[in-house]
Amino acid sequence: MKTTLLALALAAAPFAASAAPLSYTYIEGGYNRLHVDNDPYEDTTADGAYLRGSYDFGSSGVNVFGSVSKVSDTENFTGGRADIDLRDDQIGVGYHQPMGPRADFIAEAAWVHEVADLKETLAGVTYRDSASAHGGRASVGVRGQFNDIVEGLLKANYYDGGDFEGTWSGTVGAEFHINPTWGITAEIEHGDLIDDAATTRYQVGVRASF
Repeated sequence: MKTTLLALALAAAPFAASAAPLSYTYIEGGYNRLHVDNDPYEDTTADGAYLRGSYDFGSSGVNVFGSVSKVSDTENFTGGRADIDLRDDQIGVGYHQPMGPRADFIAEAAWVHEVADLKETLAGVTYRDSASAHGGRASVGVRGQFNDIVEGLLKANYYDGGDFEGTWSGTVGAEFHINPTWGITAEIEHGDLIDDAATTRYQVGVRASF
């Protein structure tokens, strides 16, 4: 009898591990790339880094989160050059509700602040300019586990309010778990995010979950 119970417990162990709740308390950072399709003009690509984190309040299903991301690009032209820095700051609150043993419904509401800094040098003279915009983001989606190693994320985002004029984007992401704490993340967001131009944000990073 004891042998039978032990065998059943060992057989059930992988399923119990795969059904563990998703973590909403984590810190993450890594590489950030922004690509803007300026068709019929030349496309713009800028590179940088990002940092974000989240804290879960437990059984309430509520978490708070924040992120900072920055990219930079240099454009050379006849007689000078232009250096552009773009920063995106977000802070918000999220909600997650189990849809099954491996998937959660997620919803987010965030305040978004964007800053663009330009330094242009022409004929040895440097000009500087800066602009900022802020508004809100609302997102809904699904986060789930494919197996013990890979989890995925899919959500729709809507930006509006303040200086934003109502635009949609979609986000798809994945995390590859190295162990219960550490994982490698990858995420892509695409939409008309900058001056109504098709914009794609790529992020690859390392996450520590707690």
